[in-house]
Amino acid sequence: MPETGEARIITETGLDRRIADIIEPVLVAMDYKLVRVRMMNQNGLTLQVMAERNDGTMDVDGCEAVSEAISPVLDVEDPVDREYHLEVSSPGIDRPMVRKSDFTRWLGHIVKCETSVLVDNRKRFRGKIISVTQEGFVLERDQAAYGEEPQVTIPFTTLAEAKLILTDDLIRDALRADKLAKAQAANQNDEDDSEE
Repeated sequence: MPETGEARIITETGLDRRIADIIEPVLVAMDYKLVRVRMMNQNGLTLQVMAERNDGTMDVDGCEAVSEAISPVLDVEDPVDREYHLEVSSPGIDRPMVRKSDFTRWLGHIVKCETSVLVDNRKRFRGKIISVTQEGFVLERDQAAYGEEPQVTIPFTTLAEAKLILTDDLIRDALRADKLAKAQAANQNDEDDSEE
C-alpha cells in the first residue's frame, strides 16, 4: 500500500504545474492521488487529469467525484484563460510512473523511461524493473547495445518521464491488484457498517 501524501518525483511545468498545485490539495483531502495533469489541444482545449485512490483503484464514480470536487476550485482560481473541457481518468494499466512507490509496486514489469541528463551515455531506456531503492531503480535492458551492461541504475533525480509498457503479465497483475484492492475496500466497508 503506497503511503498517503508521498510526493511525485515526476511533475509538470508551466500551466500544467499551476493547475496541479491548485487541484492536488483537493484530491489529497478526498484520499486520492494526483498522477498527472496535461493540457492538450484536442476537442478545442482539454485538461486531462489522471488520478487514483490511495489504494491504486479508480472507477467511473471516482472520476465523477474528482471532477465535481476540482471543477469549482478551477473556476475560482481560473488558471486557464480560454474555454476548456475537463477530462478526469484513471492512469490506466500502461500508466505513467510518477512516484517512487510506483516503481516498487510494479517491480518485475517493463517500463520505458527518459532521463533529463545522460545516464550510462543514454537518455532513453526500456527494460524490466529488477530492484528499487530510495535513490533509484535498476533496469534490465530489453536490448543492450554492444558494449553496454545489461543492467543500468537510473537515479530518480534524473527521471523526466516513465511509463509502464502493456504486456500480458502487466494486465494479469493489474487485474489481480485491482481485485484485491476492491475486496479490501469491501471488507473495510463491512467493518465500518458493523461498528454503527
